[in-house]
Amino acid sequence: MKREVVHTDKVPPARVPLSQAIKAGDWVFASGQLGNDPQTGTLAEGGIGPETRQVCENLKAVLEAAGASLAKVVKVTIYMVDLNELMAMNAVFSQYFPADPPARTTFECSRLVANARVEIEAIAIA
Repeated sequence: MKREVVHTDKVPPARVPLSQAIKAGDWVFASGQLGNDPQTGTLAEGGIGPETRQVCENLKAVLEAAGASLAKVVKVTIYMVDLNELMAMNAVFSQYFPADPPARTTFECSRLVANARVEIEAIAIA
């Protein structure tokens, strides 16, 4: 099975050693995306809603660079600093996955890189 590194300039570059995604055969494994604005590199302002929207936009860009899309996502893992914000995060997340959402696991964690509120990783079919 062929292994291909996926990269797009449509998301901010990582500050740690990772690939934005790895395509292995027909599968795409997208690294966790933060809500960093591609123009400024800073987290989207305004709380969990805007941050989740930017996370989803960044994830969408990485998946499209790999020949996939949000519609082809089969599994996501969501990391949140505060599960009390789950409903607000879900309100935005559901706009990106309006029908037949992917399988999903959500965790609360004590801290994320760059003091982000939410991070989402995905597995999709190319």
